[in-house]
Amino acid sequence: MAKIQSVRGTHDIVGVAAAGHRHVVEVARNCAHRYAFSDIDTPIFEFTPVFARTMGEGSDVVRKEMYSFTDRGGEDITLRPEFTAGICRAFISGGMQQDLPLKFFAHGPAFRYERPQKGRLRQFHQINAEILGVEGPGADIEIIALGTDILHELGVLDRCTLELNTLGDPDSRQAYREALVTYFSDHRDRLSEDSVDRLARNPLRILDSKDEGDRVIVVDAPLMAEYLNPASQEFFAAVREGLDALGITYNVNQRLVRGLDYYTHTAFEFVTDALGAQGAVIAGGRYDGLIKMLGGPETPGIGWAGGIERLAMLAAHTPAPVRPIALVPLGAEAESMALRLCHGLRRDGFTVDMGFRGNLSRRLKRANKLNARAALILGDDEIAKGMITLRDLDDGAQQDVALDAVAAHLRKLVT
Repeated sequence: MAKIQSVRGTHDIVGVAAAGHRHVVEVARNCAHRYAFSDIDTPIFEFTPVFARTMGEGSDVVRKEMYSFTDRGGEDITLRPEFTAGICRAFISGGMQQDLPLKFFAHGPAFRYERPQKGRLRQFHQINAEILGVEGPGADIEIIALGTDILHELGVLDRCTLELNTLGDPDSRQAYREALVTYFSDHRDRLSEDSVDRLARNPLRILDSKDEGDRVIVVDAPLMAEYLNPASQEFFAAVREGLDALGITYNVNQRLVRGLDYYTHTAFEFVTDALGAQGAVIAGGRYDGLIKMLGGPETPGIGWAGGIERLAMLAAHTPAPVRPIALVPLGAEAESMALRLCHGLRRDGFTVDMGFRGNLSRRLKRANKLNARAALILGDDEIAKGMITLRDLDDGAQQDVALDAVAAHLRKLVT
């Protein structure tokens, strides 16, 4: 029989990894709530066109990385490779237009078939923030500020650099696209096969090429800044002024682009080299044409996604788990009484572990293994006196306390 194991590119999140994962989500959610973002939880799968149309029919993600299948009802389904498209679909199908502007926070798993590497998996997890219905640069400033605060509270901001660029409005972008087609067409015979294909479909994607030959050609390619009209220049200036006012530092990276046509104006990434090769831990941009592309009303939007695995690896520390109280009953009568006592203490807010079997020594060994703060020992002698033995597992001191006063004594110990 074949050995049962996890699928390549997936992992089980337990122990320290689970604590780190939860810490990233809790910090991010708390920050988002302070910015008045609401939680949203969309399905992990959608009809395939939701992602195929929004991510580009000919993109590498759609052609090579999406987990797509036909279900038993004959529907074409895809596991979500990212959050934004599903949230925009929910906005349309949920009839939320009358509620604009909207600010959403989400987190959960996403799926891409790619070569697993450090911090990148086939089932990975993201935090996600979106602002819908705001045309002006205020949304761009706020969404970047939120990302900055999350990184700050995780203790990783000093190891990240915010890279910022503008893609301009649709007119500026079209002018830039034409300039790129002219430039890259002159070097067509030196482009990689993939970039020759991109030249016809979306020349901006050539700027992201990892092919070494392409990268040499890209060095002298035109810059977006040369094709920005006055309105686009003013928008980008307002974003930069807002970030400056908040004391958020950034580098303008004129090679930072987004290939799909619905992206406009601001594009940004928080990047780090603390995990090896430089990579993004949070990346986002403005996508004013996306909701209309999905069949909804023309609605501006901006958002970002952050990789939970990478953020957890980068985080300065993960808060230690709550130290439990170990309840140690000895004897049948004590087992029954301890069960009720354990239930009551948990309802009072204490973390309590009750060993299911073993003598006193074995159960105390388990308490030490769990790094318990204290042990409550209940046997026949204690029951007869209406008491319980409270042992401080840090210094070994112990005392008998009344059963009805256990919670009060524990509060003094654990605070």
